[in-house]
Amino acid sequence: MPVRRALSSKADGRKLDHKTREAIRIRAVQQVQNGESPEVVIQALGFSRRCIYQWLAAYRAGGWESLKAGKMTGRPKKLSATQIRWVYQTVTTKNPLQLKFPFALWTRGMIRTLLWKTYRIRLSLSSIGRLLAQLGLTCQRPLVKALQQNPSLVEAWIKKEYPRIRAQAKREGAEIFFEDESGVRSDFHSGTTWGLKGQTPVIRSTGQRFRFNMISAVSPKGNLRFMVTEKSINAPLFLEFLKRLIHSHRRKIFLIVDGHPAHRSKQVRAFLKSVPHKLTLFFLPPYSPELNPDEFVWNDVKNNGVGRSFIERKEDLKAAVNSRLRFLQKNPPHVRSFFQAETTRYAA
Repeated sequence: MPVRRALSSKADGRKLDHKTREAIRIRAVQQVQNGESPEVVIQALGFSRRCIYQWLAAYRAGGWESLKAGKMTGRPKKLSATQIRWVYQTVTTKNPLQLKFPFALWTRGMIRTLLWKTYRIRLSLSSIGRLLAQLGLTCQRPLVKALQQNPSLVEAWIKKEYPRIRAQAKREGAEIFFEDESGVRSDFHSGTTWGLKGQTPVIRSTGQRFRFNMISAVSPKGNLRFMVTEKSINAPLFLEFLKRLIHSHRRKIFLIVDGHPAHRSKQVRAFLKSVPHKLTLFFLPPYSPELNPDEFVWNDVKNNGVGRSFIERKEDLKAAVNSRLRFLQKNPPHVRSFFQAETTRYAA
């Protein structure tokens, strides 16, 4: 349950009785540990910003007992309220690359190094982990976005462009599909493997690699169309996919694609003019693959179809790719789930 504003914006904790002060401190720290922003919590309570970090520092030094009014138990604080606030703001608002680290993801080791460089405070990795947990931070798989992406174009697409396309599709009786291309190589691996304890297994490659390219399109209704080929992704190949896509589809198709040169070629534009009653293309904002639900098709195929399969010959790779794509094609609910991610839910 979120902390609710119960005090004025200029609350004075000294005017509260001990029991109330203890309850406020404990509830505030609990809310932060549950993932609420420390500054949102303290703003709701009406105390100064510094209070929440003082309470977090006290809790870190002596646990829940240290939050009781008039008591300060436990070891001396290694991190002050100011330093804890600095850790929280650094991790939540900055990219390691901005601080001249070569790696773009925050790790415990990186935070430990930064603490030492900034404050000459040395903490163990486990202590860093506890600190981050106490601040309500969790280890997550990041969403990768291109630096060239224009946030205003993304917002306009979600709030204006796509709703307009959806309304137009309804008027014209068209079905919306999202299209994308990808490639998969025979040396792709995912998941874990067994090996000697304490020795990281090494995957050795023969150097005899082979690959297939894939084109697919998915609809919010769970429909999937695909093509697997050894050919390079170019305008003629994309044109072949378009012809297959509309061949057996009774309704007009609104196909949403990215800015790949093949999608904007003269050949494709000429073909679209010849079938205006069957197919219309729309383009996603530049550098915005996360907006395309079809990206999840490739993630699924590579990790669930290819990455854990035994691939010895080219035929094995093709069979693994086709098998997984056919599985998805026969499972519309699974395909519809690709439209439930945080960045694709707008298209569901």
